[in-house]
Amino acid sequence: MKLTNKMLVAKAAVLALWAMGAQATTDEAVAERIKPVGQVCVAGQECAGVAAAATASAGAAARSGDDIVAKHCNACHGTGLLNAPKVGDSADWKARADAKGGLDGILATAISGINAMPPKGTCSDCSDDELKAAIKVMSGL
Repeated sequence: MKLTNKMLVAKAAVLALWAMGAQATTDEAVAERIKPVGQVCVAGQECAGVAAAATASAGAAARSGDDIVAKHCNACHGTGLLNAPKVGDSADWKARADAKGGLDGILATAISGINAMPPKGTCSDCSDDELKAAIKVMSGL
């Protein structure tokens, strides 16, 4: 009976050591996965890393109208899907511009969305200037 108990105790000890090692690895992995990815900064107080992030985002070059059209607008405006004005159809774009008050009216519509087109089309991260450049490329206005 003593030999059986010793074998069971040895197996239990090995299992306990393995579980502790696995838990330590798991705790480290969990800590890595849930660590903060950012921080809240209060106006007027020093905030580490904000200057670097602001510099990096300010240095990003604006995308050209051609890039925006190719990546975000062409799927609908290239084919005229759901009565979208087609790329290069200046007459259709001009009629819409006249009805909306010019290029700025079309831009306002693009920003807010119209019919099946969501706000800013499929380019939710486009600036107003990038959208205006894309409209100019598509419309020829």
